[in-house]
Amino acid sequence: MKRTTIAEIAARAGVSTGAVSYALNGRPGVSEPTRKRILQVADELGWRPSVAARSLSGARASSVGLVIARSADTLGVEPFFMRFIAGLERELSEQRVALLLQVVEDHAAAIDAMRLAWAERRIDGVVVTDLWNEDSRIPVLQELRIPAVLVGRPRPGVRAGAVWNDDAGAVSDAVDYLVALGHRNIARVAGLPTLEHTQARVAAFRKAMARHGLADPAVAETDYTAEQGAQATRLLLSRRDRPTAILYDNDVMAVAALNVAQEMGITVPAELSILAGDDSQLCLLVRPALTALSWDIQAYGRDTARVLLEMVGGQPPRSLELGTPALTVRASTGPPLRTG
Repeated sequence: MKRTTIAEIAARAGVSTGAVSYALNGRPGVSEPTRKRILQVADELGWRPSVAARSLSGARASSVGLVIARSADTLGVEPFFMRFIAGLERELSEQRVALLLQVVEDHAAAIDAMRLAWAERRIDGVVVTDLWNEDSRIPVLQELRIPAVLVGRPRPGVRAGAVWNDDAGAVSDAVDYLVALGHRNIARVAGLPTLEHTQARVAAFRKAMARHGLADPAVAETDYTAEQGAQATRLLLSRRDRPTAILYDNDVMAVAALNVAQEMGITVPAELSILAGDDSQLCLLVRPALTALSWDIQAYGRDTARVLLEMVGGQPPRSLELGTPALTVRASTGPPLRTG
């Protein structure tokens, strides 16, 4: 389809091409009624600025980037990201800003993607997820001076916004609840060990167990997939001292664990309590329904978009803590079976 030109807009609106240029670029030189008429005509004709013209003019791209360094297969079954992206999109679309989403295999590919998008003026800023303790993307963002928001805690000396919740507090609350039910042998099936939030959750889990005077717990590391979650669960349930309760880093692995327990003839929750680290429709569609740590992930995405748009608009970076996910108790947890 042929791209709409400024001349076509001028002809339809009955003004000069100069007036159209002033109106579309937000510059003085036309009256407010004329500006509104030109913008309305431009919208009706589907006019959009070209990438090349935007690059030459220095105008904003009206787009922000989200480059996710994960396997596309993993991402496709992860409800967290779908809801987070929905929240981003909702806020951005209200501000007429687009989301440029790319899924790549590793941080090197993510850096290449961000460099290219920034050089071509296709993005005004970027959202950074799945932070590592030593994250090679952050020095590049600082070098290029790209407005960025970290989906995680702020980092000293890094000029970037940050939006996060209290993962550690939520894990601690979950352990307290299971101990109150009578559980003493509690295990954890964690996500990717390289991720900053995985390490924070595991540390909080060990600390909470020690606070209750319990032995150092078993922790299995996975890639968040149902397959590795199921494999870790089988290994834990095959132990002589098998746990009576297991905390999972996400909902996908917790659902997989429920299937494994049924396959092994282990009753949930009488012989095994299962608690999911994320809450979603998956937790409600299985039987028994899964106890989970619940929080508004779409709101998380919206708040992240707001902080980034503030920076794109020239405001200083802002850090925003959203609170502690709440424990939503369902049928997958209960007191351990008493024997003897």
